[in-house]
Amino acid sequence: MALQFGVFDHIEPQDGLTLKQSYDLRLTQIEKLDKAGFYAYHLAEHHSPAVHSLAPSQNVFLAAVSQRTTHLRFGPCVYVLPLHHPLRLIEEISMLDHLSGGRMEIGVGRGGVLEAYFWGQEPDSDINFARYQETLNIMREGLNTEFLTYKGQFHSFDALPMRLQPEQRPYPPMWYMRNAETAALEGMNTVIVGTLESLKHEVVRYHEVWAKTHGEGALTVQGQEPKIGLVVHMVLDETDEKAIAAAKPAWDKYRWNLAAPRRMEAEKRGLTQFQTDTKEGGFGFTGARPVQLPTRETRKDIDAELERFDEQKGEKLDPTRLGGVALAGSPDSVRRYMAEYLATGANYFVCSFQWGDLSHETAMRSIDLFTKEVMPHYVISKSAAAD
Repeated sequence: MALQFGVFDHIEPQDGLTLKQSYDLRLTQIEKLDKAGFYAYHLAEHHSPAVHSLAPSQNVFLAAVSQRTTHLRFGPCVYVLPLHHPLRLIEEISMLDHLSGGRMEIGVGRGGVLEAYFWGQEPDSDINFARYQETLNIMREGLNTEFLTYKGQFHSFDALPMRLQPEQRPYPPMWYMRNAETAALEGMNTVIVGTLESLKHEVVRYHEVWAKTHGEGALTVQGQEPKIGLVVHMVLDETDEKAIAAAKPAWDKYRWNLAAPRRMEAEKRGLTQFQTDTKEGGFGFTGARPVQLPTRETRKDIDAELERFDEQKGEKLDPTRLGGVALAGSPDSVRRYMAEYLATGANYFVCSFQWGDLSHETAMRSIDLFTKEVMPHYVISKSAAAD
């Protein structure tokens, strides 16, 4: 079975690097991904007080990506929709799609209310969810119409001319992260986080819901096979031992970056409303579960998966599988993992090469080994695809 490959990224801060150096080095990596044949680059959105994203304005960075690449597709994964004005999104998506010659991808999500609180919005889970739904509805309609008319709770438009439209019709491919069932219902591709075991179940559910909602074998509105994949944080080196030695401390740093700073800000300010209902939140900082949130939307972040994995009993764990979620090993070990990945039925493999405090050099070595010694075993050559 052939796979397509993507990359998920946060662009975390590195000691001793200026912002410009961080951006320049990441763009160098992305140029390499472009030449190596990756399908897409997916960039997360996080804002202060989070520390793990140096590209809180994804579109600014992605505009640079559009000019440094020729084949690689790219997009947010995800836009935190409650924090965005839908008209600006429509306009900037259209700009990026044309700047890149039609290579834009759109990931959407609702984020958490702690981030919304620091953004100056209502610290209310239900309002946050309503903002997400309304912004998504307006964005979808506005990207595919000449005149936008909409009356909602937060925004109203009366036959407003949509001067900018995307190159891809009716709009660029869309993604929903972490919940395969929601993605299938919405006709979107999906990227999930978790273990191979959780991926196996998500793939089955994704195809079941997709077939029931859109029809057996149905394509996306762009005419493509729907994609489902798992984010795999990885380090490759010549031996398992070298890869594990680099990955273990970086994984601890990555988990701290994602969870601790926002939690510490909430505690420092006495924001106890964001420190409850952690089993239905994400990383323990998103507050109460929205009343209107579908029951399918359970907690599916990395920490939740690690908690579930830690509760498992039984056979000895593979030391190259950090917490069952990250992967550190030689190309041979990664290919063993790939055999298990293919068995899940997923058709998209999402790498993450630089996370925590991994250096640019470590990430580039991983990319080199992965693209030369792993990817060629699982991709369709251009000549074969043409036959």
